[in-house]
Order: sequence, then structure tokens, then C-alpha cells
Amino acid sequence: MRRTAKGRAGITLIEMLIVVALVSLLAGVSFPAIGAGLESLRLVSAANQVAAFFNTALNRAERRQQVVQVLVLPQQGLLRMRSTEPGFERTLELSEGVRIAAVLPERPYREEQGRSFLLLPGGVAPRVTIVLGNRRGGRRLVSLDPITGAPHIEVPQSEQ
Repeated sequence: MRRTAKGRAGITLIEMLIVVALVSLLAGVSFPAIGAGLESLRLVSAANQVAAFFNTALNRAERRQQVVQVLVLPQQGLLRMRSTEPGFERTLELSEGVRIAAVLPERPYREEQGRSFLLLPGGVAPRVTIVLGNRRGGRRLVSLDPITGAPHIEVPQSEQ
């Protein structure tokens, strides 16, 4: 702080510009890292939501003894669950920036109709894997294990 001729303390315009430049530089350096972290969080959250969605469908089939259809619509980024109970339908829409990259095992299907899986009460869960991706190339695999009947999330080997 400098003292002026009248005895008042203050800062100069140059000092203020230097502080603003340093703050701008720090913000510019940290912003890409924060953006990448948010994209990663969205992908992890979407994978958890898909696993919970499959778990809900499996529980409904087993506890209510109803056939449950899980419809995967990759182009719309949607998963839809329907059962034999009239009027029952649940939809999961993936968050912005997360997409369904693939549905495995690959089989021919019409994109507008999506890919359908049936969960039968007392039956074996189908072997299905939904590959989720984000804009930065991150991927998560959400799989239904036919032996345990439980969904689990994997990180591809290339990202570990």
C-alpha cells in the first residue's frame, strides 16, 4: 500500500491488474481438471443408476412373480422396464454427456425399437452388458451375471 500526498492508503491500478491476471491464470489452469472430474462423476453415477435399474427389475420379477421386460434404447439414452402388471412402467434416462455405446452380446436389432431382454421369475438372468461412454472417452461396463443374477460395474482394462 502506498501513501498518497494527502495521507490516504491505496493500491495502484497496476497492482490490481496483476492480481486479476494471477487469479485468471489459476482459474484457467484448474478448469479443465474440474471439467474432467465432473464428466467422470456423471459416468460413474450413470453406471450406478443402470445397475440399480437392473436390480429393481430382477427384484420385481422374483418378488412379484411377474415377467419383466427391460428395453434398452441406445439412440435415446433410455432404459425402460415393463411388467405384466397393467400400467407398470419405469424409465431411466441417462444424464447429459453419458451415452449407451453398445449393448452386448451384439445381435442385430432395429435401433428405433431398441434391444429387449426378458427377466423371468425363477429363471436365469440373461447375460447382458451395457457399455456406457462419455465425451472424454471414459467407459463403464454394467453387466448382469447369469450365475448370481446380480448386476456389477466394471472399468475396462485400458482405463485402469
